[in-house]
Amino acid sequence: MKLTRVSVWQVPLTSHETYYMADGKTCDTVTTTVVRLDTDTGLSGWGEVCPIPHYLPAYSGGVVPAIQEMVPVLLGASPIGPEALMERLNKHLLGHDYAKSAVDTALWDLTAQAAGLPLYALLGGRAVKDMPLYHSVTCIAPEEMARIAKDAFAQGMRQFQVKLGADANWEADVARLIQVREAVGQGPLVYGDWNCGADALTATRVGRAVSHLDIMLEQPCATIEECAHVRKATGLPMKLDESARDIDSLIAGHQAGCMDAAALKLSKMGGLSAMRRCRDLCLTLGTQMCIEDTWGSDITTAALLHLAASTPQRGIMNTCDLSHYVGPRLAPDGPTRSQGRIAPPESAGLGVTPDSAALGQPTAIFD
Repeated sequence: MKLTRVSVWQVPLTSHETYYMADGKTCDTVTTTVVRLDTDTGLSGWGEVCPIPHYLPAYSGGVVPAIQEMVPVLLGASPIGPEALMERLNKHLLGHDYAKSAVDTALWDLTAQAAGLPLYALLGGRAVKDMPLYHSVTCIAPEEMARIAKDAFAQGMRQFQVKLGADANWEADVARLIQVREAVGQGPLVYGDWNCGADALTATRVGRAVSHLDIMLEQPCATIEECAHVRKATGLPMKLDESARDIDSLIAGHQAGCMDAAALKLSKMGGLSAMRRCRDLCLTLGTQMCIEDTWGSDITTAALLHLAASTPQRGIMNTCDLSHYVGPRLAPDGPTRSQGRIAPPESAGLGVTPDSAALGQPTAIFD
């Protein structure tokens, strides 16, 4: 089997509601990039990457040029065994892991299709039937956030990510955490996420004000050192997100004592090949994981669900159905949430069929 064509689409995805985050970050309408790798056997593999503004060193306008740089390595190569080909790509083009993540996903899709197996079978085998989801609550007025959380709870959600810091008001952030905690009652997981937008003092003040509650904090500050300071000062468990980028940063977070959980994201880590290695390290370290991606629709959602389903239960904190938060849906047969949980597709490969009408005309074709 040889790769014969690379096709790329760029599609605007609009959030069902604008997401407000700390430090002026927002997520409303963003561009997702869809990649299809065609082969001489008629099989095609799909990948997707959707950077959001001001979040990571990645941007949607950089995806197509980066893929164009990869084309000479891709065309004519065998897609079977994605890690070997990704090693070649990494030597050919340094960095640009976010763009590589879509290519890597498509290679895994092709490999699993060629084997006639759902992708999770190649990532470790089916370890769990389904996985818990978290519901992300945009940073608006505390009472509105509590209403959103209560509505999601009524639909079966039991884990809640509470965005903080959008108005630079630490007392409002305290109210957000308290009111969401009250809205969902005792038991469900509630954690406050600053997306690196807080200084250590502010995050510590918020954390101490809610330390009497069952609350976790997520990546309050930009560095592991600052996050470790907040973890120690508040005594609250902490999840690393933006700082958890690769093997080295995961080890650093663990050694600093501020990585009770970690967010593993496809586009942040460069795709399933690298993310699977990070997953296995977290299992060794005893760190629970949120297995997800930065943003996107059905293709990246399917990919992350396959990795999550192949992860032992002890390592899974939650996962995310990104396609639930945006429109249009790119694959009508994509998985959907049910009572706060979700499972990967069962057919070969990723198990999703992107809709040509939703994709529109390709942005670029390389053959």
